[in-house]
This record gives sequence, structure tokens and C-alpha cells, in this order.
Amino acid sequence: MQRTPISTETPWFRLESDEGDWAAEDPADLARWMEQLLLIRRFEEKILDLHGQGMIHGPAHASIGQEAGAVGAMSVLGTQDKINGTHRAHHQILAKLLNSALPEGYDPRQDAPPEEAGTLVRRAMAEIMGLEEGFCAGRGGSMHMRWAPSGIVGTSAIIGANLPHAVGYGLADKVLGRDNVSVAFFGDGTLMAGQSLEAINLAALYRLPVIFFLENNFYAVSTHVREQTRETRLTSRGAMFGVPSVECDGMDLLAVRSAMRWAVETIREGGGPVFVEAVCYRFLHQSGPLLGSQFGYRDKAEEEAWRARDPLATMPAKLKAMGVLDEAGLAALDARAREMVETAAAALTEVPRDSNSLQVRGGAYPDPARVDEGIRGDLSELAGERFSEAEQVPPEARAEQKYIEAVAAVLLRNMERDPRIVLIGEDVHRLRGGVTGSSRGVMERFPERVFATPICENGFTGMALGASLCGLRPVVDIMFGDFCIVAADQMFNGIGKFAHMFGGGFGVPVVVRARVSPQTGYGSQHSMDPSALFALYPGWRIVVPATPHDYVGLMNAALRCDDPVLVIEHQDLFQTTGPVPRDDLDFCLPLGRARIARAGRACTVLTYGAMVAPCIGAAEAAGVDAEVVDLRSLDPTGLDWETVTASIRRTNRVLIAEQTARGTSHGARLAQEIQERCFDWLDAEILRVSGGEAAPVVSRPLNMAALGNAAKVEAALRRLAA
Repeated sequence: MQRTPISTETPWFRLESDEGDWAAEDPADLARWMEQLLLIRRFEEKILDLHGQGMIHGPAHASIGQEAGAVGAMSVLGTQDKINGTHRAHHQILAKLLNSALPEGYDPRQDAPPEEAGTLVRRAMAEIMGLEEGFCAGRGGSMHMRWAPSGIVGTSAIIGANLPHAVGYGLADKVLGRDNVSVAFFGDGTLMAGQSLEAINLAALYRLPVIFFLENNFYAVSTHVREQTRETRLTSRGAMFGVPSVECDGMDLLAVRSAMRWAVETIREGGGPVFVEAVCYRFLHQSGPLLGSQFGYRDKAEEEAWRARDPLATMPAKLKAMGVLDEAGLAALDARAREMVETAAAALTEVPRDSNSLQVRGGAYPDPARVDEGIRGDLSELAGERFSEAEQVPPEARAEQKYIEAVAAVLLRNMERDPRIVLIGEDVHRLRGGVTGSSRGVMERFPERVFATPICENGFTGMALGASLCGLRPVVDIMFGDFCIVAADQMFNGIGKFAHMFGGGFGVPVVVRARVSPQTGYGSQHSMDPSALFALYPGWRIVVPATPHDYVGLMNAALRCDDPVLVIEHQDLFQTTGPVPRDDLDFCLPLGRARIARAGRACTVLTYGAMVAPCIGAAEAAGVDAEVVDLRSLDPTGLDWETVTASIRRTNRVLIAEQTARGTSHGARLAQEIQERCFDWLDAEILRVSGGEAAPVVSRPLNMAALGNAAKVEAALRRLAA
């Protein structure tokens, strides 16, 4: 038996700086980077001081010890290059902010920092303190920071979540032809998360201009890297995906700068991505001012050895030896850094005359009455669109069309209309339009905007979020609705919360198409309707079209909307037909507007999607003059209560009919709100038709028992009428 060693052709190496690298740098740049190291250190020391005095609500994850990596990395990036980070990102945020504020040729040995730099430092501090002046009006705090004008698109406290976002930034730059680089900063613990690896693979697959910057400080809270993985050469995670990878000394600013310059040059010459590992050390515990040794998971000797390599000790010695700065010059930079930080803190705090304790300055907190602002937009972006209900189309202008044909046609039409729309999902490029034909014709027309992904819902949904923040309007195809739960972190912690937690005022235009197919025999893991889960997160709009006409109009509105929209596509409807305007795919339907599918006076049936037609049939079969209301929009704050309330006032009885399992239905929430809004008009209890407790299963008779259906509706109508 012959064994042949396997090697990689992917560049994979360690980089060291030498005296020549230091000598080659402009002394003004060296002085500027020294100033930034000092400012970041003094800033975080002040944050820990404020935290100890109760001025900060929440954690304070200091990066003390890791400043050289942030300053070295940011020295290579321009303001238009984008970054994100994790819960520990103060150092990266500050370095990026300062570089965006400093003028060309700035030399701290002779120039004073511009006023804007002080303002940005103060606003960063205000955000960490949860104050109105913060970049996100205090909603993000220490772990969620965003300032798009400086290229900071949004940090994430969920381990691994920020990497797919950066892949999305790179996707947007590639599709829109922009020559930018995006960087995801993360730690050794984050590298162990599945979506981190999904993101690296996606970026490699599409050759995106993304740098994955790993700060390996050896500890995920208290768990050493040796306890996290058997392969502790962490750059191997890049090489395994064919991503050029470089390891460097993260305590050496110039080594990091050289690694980042190589990464950017590699991307410029051959396409991305690149993986950079900076080996470094956080001097303090995960959060707060104490040492790891005080918690027992590190020993003092280890901490002292790393303290000897503190960049705030080693770099001043080097600059003095080079003649860049003398002792007085270094002291002056440090004094100025302290002054900037203290000035920021003084502007945000005060000691009242009747107290000896520090307090947040009066009026600095955000107004509690505005807590719900910015969850999503006001739909003003749809104000100029043409809206058309089915009954407004003259008979001679109508044509019959299959539901599934409308799905494919409207997607293709919108991609013709808007070059920002991209399609992302599994198998969307083959099989004559994906597994159901819903993307037919798109790959042939727009191959550069179709991204057929590996099986990694969390990764590609996070990529869509990042892309939507940087100019694209992604359409995410979820093959089965249950798979939304695989992407739950990005769907709910990411897309559903993003606009609000970062202060609002910007859009997150992601459309997620989820196929629901409970009667196809695919069983419990491929058959459920996820829309009620999305209703738990107020950032989402949810539409469920029941006819081809409504699908075209609602999808057109969704693809023009600046908020995230879930579009439920029910497979029971795919082969049904209905009238649509002939040669017209550009009309919209209002989001948040129900329709009366059948007028009646005896009771109101609230339903949606595949249950609309069965409810109409059940009313006819039962001989009950029921008014069937197709809700169409199911998100709690977008539901058409005007139409619903008017119907209930006419009929005084309500039946809520859904096909899905009872536990994952909208009915309980709807019933509660009907009680609150319409109690005085109700003459009978609110009835609900849904499936049982079980998820759909394979056996046909068992499956029918697990779903709401026409027979159950008919029985409920007879009971309500009696």
C-alpha cells in the first residue's frame, strides 16, 4: 500500500516583521498609530472606570492588550472599506472612527486632532453608556455598534453571526462593481461556530473581497483553545477552504499591518477572500476589570509573560530608538489621549451639588416613549407605486395563469427592473427553475446575480443581510419553510432586530421566500408553516398570497419595500389558476391590506393562503352566509384591523381558520386581540380551526388529522351558526 502525503497549493504561512519594515514606514504614520494605541487604551480604561461607578448598564468587554491588531489592520483600510466585529470591538471601532476623521498627512507630533475626532470618541462612549448621543441612540451599547459613514456596518454579539454579514458586504461590492474590501473581526471561540465556517466557504466559493481577521487570544471566556479544537493551527480553517491564510504576531502592529497589506494585495490581484490570524492576548477577563487569574483559569506567570509584550510598552521603546518620538513626545501624546477621553466623559456625566456620586448628565438618556421607533419603516418608499386589486382589472384585460407561473414570472420581471435584486438559495440555478420551477428563466437571463448556495441556510441568510445593508435587495429562497429554523439566528437575532437595535433610519430590504408543503408526504421536518415564528419578531413583514394576482402584487410590493418581508409560498396553490392582468407584472398590492374573499353576514372567517378557497367552499357546503376575509398580511403591526373590525361589527361572530399545527398558528394571538378590540360586538365565543398538536407526518390519514381543512371549517361554521 502506497501513501502519498497531501499538501495544499493554497498560500498558508506565518509572517514576521523585521527592522526593515519599521524603517520603511513614514515617521508621521508611526506617530499616528502610537497615538491611536494610547487613545484606545485610555478610552477602555475610562469605560471600565465608568462601569465600576454604575454609569454603564450592561457588560464592558475590554480589548486591553489587543490594540495593536486593530490599529495595524485599520491602517490599511480606507473609509469606504467596511468592517464588523463581535462583542469585543471597541478597539476596532475606535481605530476605524479615528482614521475616517483624520486629514491626509496628519502628524500628531505637530498637528492637533480635528474636532470631529473628539466628537466621534464622545459618541462612541455615549453609545456604550446607552445614551441618546450614541451612534445607535443608546440601543446597541458596547456590543452592537454601527456608524456607516465610517464603514462600520454593525457589530454582533452572537458568536459567528458577523462573518456571513461581511460576506454579504463583499457580495454587494462585487455585484455593484465597487473596489472595496470588507473585514470581519472575530475570536478563536467564534471560529468554532458552524456559521463561521459557512461564511468562509461562501466567500471562497464566490471569490468575494473579504478578509476574515481572527484575533486568537487563546480563550473563549475561560476555555482555552486547546479545549476547543484538536487542530490549534487556526489558519488551517482558511486553507481547508482554499483561502490564502497568514498568521502573524498580533502584539506587533507592523506585523499585522504587513499581513493586512498582503491580504488586500492578494484580493486585488486574484480575488478574495483571505484569512488572517493575529496571535494576541487579552489582559483582562472576558468582561470587567479583573484578571483571568483571579477567576482561576489562567496563571499569573502566563499573564506576566504576555504583559511584557504589551504594545504600549514595546512600541514606545522602538519609536524612541528610531528617533520618531522622545520621552516628552510620547508623554504629550498620552496626555492628549487622556484629555480627549476625560473631555468626552465630562460631557456625558456630572456630580450633582446634592451628591458625591457620579451620575449621567441630565437629559442624556433617550426618551423611553421612543423605544418602539425604528423597528421598521413607514412604507413611504411605496407611495408612488401603482396599486391594483383583482376586481379593478376589467374582464377583457385578464388572463388565466398558474400560481407557480406567476411566482417565476414576477421574480424575473423584477430582476429586469432592478439591477440590485439578487437571488440566493439552494438549487435555484438548475432543474428548470429550482426544485419547484419558481425561478424559471432567471439563471439564463441573470447568471451574475444568481447565487446557488451550498446547504448552509444560516450562512447564506446572513450573507443576504449583509448584502442588503450595502446596496443589494436579496431574495432568499428557503426550499422548505422548516429550514427557516436552521437559519433562526440570522432570521431573528439578525434580520428581525437589526434596524431597531442600531437606531433605525435605514432599511434592511431582504425578501425571504419560504415554501410550505404539508400535504406532499415529506413528513414533520419539511412540512410546517414558519410564519407565526416570524410574527414574534416585529421587524418582519409577513405576506401569504392566496391567488396568482395577489402573489404578483404582494411580491412586487415586497421587492420595493425597505423592510424585511417573509413571503409564504404554499405548494397546495402552485397548480391552481386565477386571473391576472394580461401583460402587466408591475402593479402592487398594499402591504397590510386584507381582502374580502366572500361577502356575508352570518359570521366572519379570518384565514389566509391555502385555506381561503376551502373556507369559501365550506361556507357554501354548510349553507352559512359567512364572510371570508383573506388576511394576506400576518405580521402583528401590519394586520388590517380596519377591515377585520368592520367585518366583525357586521357579523358579530368570528372563526379563525388555519391549516397549520395549533402550536405554530397565529390564531391565539388573533383571538386575544379580537377580544381586546371587538369584545362589545361579539355575540359568541371565538372559534379556531387549525391542525392538532402534532407536526404533519407522512401517512396520509394521519397527516389530514394534523392539519386544518375544509371539513373542520364546515363543522365549526355549523356550530357557530347554531
